[in-house]
Amino acid sequence: MPFALLKYGLNKDYPFEQDADLPAPTSLKPHYDAVIIGGGGHGVATAYYLAKYHGITNVAVLEKGYLGGGNTARNTAVIRSNYLTSEGVKFYSESVKLFKDLSNEFDFNIMYSRRGQLTLAHTDSAIRAFRQRAEVNKHFGGKTELIGPQEIRELVPTLNMNPGHQPVLAGLWHMDGATARHDAVAWGYAKGATQRGVELHQLTEVTDVLVEASSSSSGGKVTGVKVRQGSAEHTIRCGVAVQAVSGHSTLLAEKAGFQLPIVSYPLQAMVTQPVKPFLDPLVSSPAFHCYVQQTGRGEIVFGGGSDPYPLYNSRSTLELKEQLLAHAVELFPFMANLKLMRQWTGLTDMTSDYSPIMGLSPVENYYLDAGWGTWGFKSTPICGQAMAELVATGKVPELIQPFSADRFSEFRQVNEMGATAASH
Repeated sequence: MPFALLKYGLNKDYPFEQDADLPAPTSLKPHYDAVIIGGGGHGVATAYYLAKYHGITNVAVLEKGYLGGGNTARNTAVIRSNYLTSEGVKFYSESVKLFKDLSNEFDFNIMYSRRGQLTLAHTDSAIRAFRQRAEVNKHFGGKTELIGPQEIRELVPTLNMNPGHQPVLAGLWHMDGATARHDAVAWGYAKGATQRGVELHQLTEVTDVLVEASSSSSGGKVTGVKVRQGSAEHTIRCGVAVQAVSGHSTLLAEKAGFQLPIVSYPLQAMVTQPVKPFLDPLVSSPAFHCYVQQTGRGEIVFGGGSDPYPLYNSRSTLELKEQLLAHAVELFPFMANLKLMRQWTGLTDMTSDYSPIMGLSPVENYYLDAGWGTWGFKSTPICGQAMAELVATGKVPELIQPFSADRFSEFRQVNEMGATAASH
């Protein structure tokens, strides 16, 4: 990489390429082999892997807004695999591995930065839980360990070790914790997919899912979708449809004729003005419902738990801002002097066991990529690979079988409650 940069810098012609340019939009075709509903990271990643590894290019990605403009653009870009269950750790560990090489695969910089994540323990019970998490992570190849107060001081010298009269007793240090530029990930996948023939249709809203009776499925079989582009409406036929619409998962599933065990909540975050670098790791405290990180541009990002009530609205509130910042200032008192620059909200589609729903639905050839809650971004590469394999083969990959929708009726939940950076 340094020699390539030097070559570009010394070249008088400076061979710069507009890497993120996408093909001009085309007219919708009457039929596609696969329709992917949702043009966020998961949708374009699925299309990319379908085209690259399975040779399926007669694919349309339909996005009611703009590329990566939903939850992909409204997260805090954290990448990690320090989960509670063996199923979760194996799944997210594969995603972390893929993230590390995405810039080279795309020939497009996603600004991946391995920085580590530190989760604070304030009680003896939290220490016991963290010790179990560390062992599960190490068993499946993750780099996670339990560390003490002295090591925490060395990692984060500016941290208040006695916040709110809840002293920091230990920490779960996840060395694989990282960040990446969320919109760059979406653009990289979209670039690779469209270069291989996939069509990306923005400002194209799916208004209905067409389902016909089927002898092999009581829920019927998907045959197409109805869409709206501006004032024009179209009917598109397809062999397979993939639902990847994050916080609006339940609404789209209802159009296909079934219900999902999901409730959507707003999740708010905010960022300060830039300051000099002082915080390399990502720091979180489940007890304080708060996590803090510093971006490459020097801004401080704050996030916490979801709002306590369901809502399909991405508005921000003063109440959450006050609560979240009060906890952040307890962890880093000097931040009280910083000024906020902006605040935003995403929609989290939460399941009761805090794990996603992936794979088959009650409707034949209608596949689910839903229930991601607050952990959708970090799963983007492996989710794209798994869903592409499902579309191409019709068989659910072993890695995502534990996340099937029928686990709720069969009492096979994959309980990841408490494995997030805060309590959501």
